[in-house]
Amino acid sequence: MSNKLINTLLFFLLFYHSLALAGPGGKIAKAVVTTFWGRVILAVLVIFFLPLICFTLLKEYLAQKRAHKDLKIAAELHPDFEWIKLRKRIQDCFFRVHSAWEKSDVAAASDWMTSWYWQNQQLVYLDRWERDGLKNICEVDKINTIKPIFFSLGRDKENLGEGSELAVLIAAKMRDYLEKKISGELVEGSREKQDVERVWSFTYESGKWVVSNIDEGSNSLEYVDMMKDFQNIEETFKNFVK
Repeated sequence: MSNKLINTLLFFLLFYHSLALAGPGGKIAKAVVTTFWGRVILAVLVIFFLPLICFTLLKEYLAQKRAHKDLKIAAELHPDFEWIKLRKRIQDCFFRVHSAWEKSDVAAASDWMTSWYWQNQQLVYLDRWERDGLKNICEVDKINTIKPIFFSLGRDKENLGEGSELAVLIAAKMRDYLEKKISGELVEGSREKQDVERVWSFTYESGKWVVSNIDEGSNSLEYVDMMKDFQNIEETFKNFVK
């Protein structure tokens, strides 16, 4: 059963307890149902919510298709919008941010995040865990998929691409849990590797893509729906080539 199905069901049914603060973005990975009866109940819920799940996946697919098309057009203006190059940058950001996060020092990844975001994460989450004697273990095993679901081209003619926004769904296998520093007691999460899906947002700033936000994968439709409020890139592109 895919992580997307589980996230969607949890979002609507509140099947699990409220999220604890952990992992980049301040949200710990949800534990997947492992008991027999838990899987039976989840299977029944999947059947009940199947139309909604299919609708969600279809909207994500259409958004991904449009984002790839728009990025291809934007790449005619700047090579930093070519998907192969952009995907590599996203992967680098993902691993570097997680590495800095586990060290409780997001400043180490400041070149890969907006200044507001890394300072906010340090102050709101990491400094508080330090005071509470907690440590977040956040180990990435591998990235499974990266899917763009939102893209908006910046309109600064003098600085091509500046201010552009991108949101991608990243699915990865990783460990993500909170433990007490002294005793090593598990506070939240699981020490087992899990499939985790989150929405990572990027801003093109000073000639490079940097992380501007990290959100739950179950909120993906919010980003998909934003595409409707933006002008077709073909119209924006005309302003650059006049």
